[in-house]
Amino acid sequence: MTTRASVLVTGATGNTGSRVVARLSGLGHAITRASRRPAGTAAGAREVRFDWYDAETYGPALRGVDRAYLVPPIGDPEPAAVMPPFLEQALAAGVRRVVLLSSSAIPVGGPGVGRVHEVLADGLFGEWAVLRPSWFMQNFTGRHPHAESIRKEGAVSSATGSGRVGFVDADDIAEVAVRALADVESPDTDLVITGPEALSYDEVAAVMAEVTGRPVVHRQLTYEQMRDRLAAEGLPEEFAAMLAGMDRAIADGAENRVTGTVERMTGRPARTFRAHAESAFGAEPGCMPEA
Repeated sequence: MTTRASVLVTGATGNTGSRVVARLSGLGHAITRASRRPAGTAAGAREVRFDWYDAETYGPALRGVDRAYLVPPIGDPEPAAVMPPFLEQALAAGVRRVVLLSSSAIPVGGPGVGRVHEVLADGLFGEWAVLRPSWFMQNFTGRHPHAESIRKEGAVSSATGSGRVGFVDADDIAEVAVRALADVESPDTDLVITGPEALSYDEVAAVMAEVTGRPVVHRQLTYEQMRDRLAAEGLPEEFAAMLAGMDRAIADGAENRVTGTVERMTGRPARTFRAHAESAFGAEPGCMPEA
């Protein structure tokens, strides 16, 4: 059962935020669509400029909302430096429920967004949820560096070795987010979200090759090679080291799990990686778009 709510969605143009906006709008909720560069094209949604590093944007974004979907600042290894002041202001402004996007790799109290997770788990808001999705399937099919590498080099590079990951579709994450935001009963917990199967990067590459009809291989790197590759792609050194460290954790088995969160929250099974790849590239071999 759902209830009508007025919802702030940060990161509204991003992978999950755009999907959450579309689904909530379709359910008739009032949406405040917040991003650093509002496009002014969101039908049925109020658009505002929002920047985690500019506290003057907080008030306009929070006006009239009672629930919020929060995507941490991208590429910042220490989002806890800016997010708690916003949470305090949100509470004072009348926000009753917060749903935070985190990661399956980061536990409560852990590094980065794990410290923001801890603030919510300690009871700042009476209603809350922390989404902890596994790695996105869209990393291999969208505009992520993995996808670009597959398109240009026929290879995906990682330091994950033979470790397995319960890759999850961003559409499934968004569906869980909508339930956490819109249902009458608040989850009041963290939700680890995975797909229905754990795959190694070798297996992902094999599926991509079968679906596209083009060679795709997994290029195995060391932690140091992966860290340096990410830094060379423009990521801050500290963030590149953190991401390479997550790859190393995958190699050690940290993400070798699947959960039933998608089916429990939405009433339908999570999407498989093959189904996602076929949807992204079409079922006909050789179909791999350039962007």
